[in-house]
Amino acid sequence: MDGGQPVPSPFVPLGNTLSDSSMSLEQKTTFAFVILLFIFLGILIVRCFRILLDPYRSMPTSTWADGLEGLEKGQFDHALA
Repeated sequence: MDGGQPVPSPFVPLGNTLSDSSMSLEQKTTFAFVILLFIFLGILIVRCFRILLDPYRSMPTSTWADGLEGLEKGQFDHALA
């Protein structure tokens, strides 16, 4: 490589068409999409930690034995046998 020539980068526009602080429309869209993904990830992390800390709060109030007629709650007899 020549010592005096800068290597052109696809991320930096050639010339002074844009100032250094502004972003192109594609960069703005990508940045907004990444921010939305981080917000979604944060919501999922909070939801998972809430489920881990209190797993029974998210369960329905009915129990698994509500539909059983011939068995008392707490018995583990095979209903299909």
